[in-house]
Amino acid sequence: MYWNRLNDVLRARYGTKVYKLALSSGCSCPNRDGTLGTRGCIFCDGAGAFAAAGEISRQLEDAKARVAAKAGPGAKYIAYFQSFTNTYGPVERLRPLYRAAMAPEDVVILSVATRPDCLPQPVLELLAECAAEKEVWVELGLQTIHPASAAYLRRGYDLEVYDRAVEQLHQIGAQVVVHQILGLPGETEEMMAETARYIGCSGADGVKFHLLHVLRGTDLAEEWQAGRVPVMELETYLHALEACLRVLPREVVIHRLTGDGAKRDLLAPMWSGDKKRVLNAIHQTFLRDDLEQGSALTGEAVPGF
Repeated sequence: MYWNRLNDVLRARYGTKVYKLALSSGCSCPNRDGTLGTRGCIFCDGAGAFAAAGEISRQLEDAKARVAAKAGPGAKYIAYFQSFTNTYGPVERLRPLYRAAMAPEDVVILSVATRPDCLPQPVLELLAECAAEKEVWVELGLQTIHPASAAYLRRGYDLEVYDRAVEQLHQIGAQVVVHQILGLPGETEEMMAETARYIGCSGADGVKFHLLHVLRGTDLAEEWQAGRVPVMELETYLHALEACLRVLPREVVIHRLTGDGAKRDLLAPMWSGDKKRVLNAIHQTFLRDDLEQGSALTGEAVPGF
């Protein structure tokens, strides 16, 4: 049994467990400010405005306090700008945010979640500056390679935009982590595996898998309440997850095996709210099936590569 666990990779690289500190830049998104749309992706549940650089220091300390009991002295951290599109804004406002997040010595990685269509040259140059000093991850919300699914999500960019972003990010020395959603309406297990295989062939350094879950206050919730969105059962998710891992190169780092929304807002599937149970089921299934990441790869070319 083998999959390339993030915790193992970080412990080998830094000699200890590395903890993630979730930060908010307050950035909005072109899918919300009217540039591409006003309602965001169908699963999105909010919007934001810029944070001040000084707030980042406080956010870091608050986040450290939340993990202090298990982190202990000598811990190392990832400063993670998580929500919305964290490269969407003028560099003059982004630079102090990134710099403040990277400033503590015990922060060893800067991680920035964004969209592939929000990486203009000035932002790439800023990320390159950061990558020259500390490890930089850029997380891209691809979700799927299938055009009909992307249109349903209101993703707002074509696959070629993603391909170009991966190439540009590698050129500046950043690592690329790609998000994929399993369980999109109309997608079969084979289609999900096609997306995973494409991600691996695109040169992604890491992958985060998410279950399509329905949160209160989203347009997806309205679709689900109208009976137009089936949600995955746990066993179906486990099977699809294994199919995706088998077509990912062994060196691709698995950052996440499932996603979970805030329990207070979760509408469906309710089993996804029990994270411990889900992770236990994943590990037991991988062990039972002797899962090997990359075991189904062949030498066949993937369209576009």
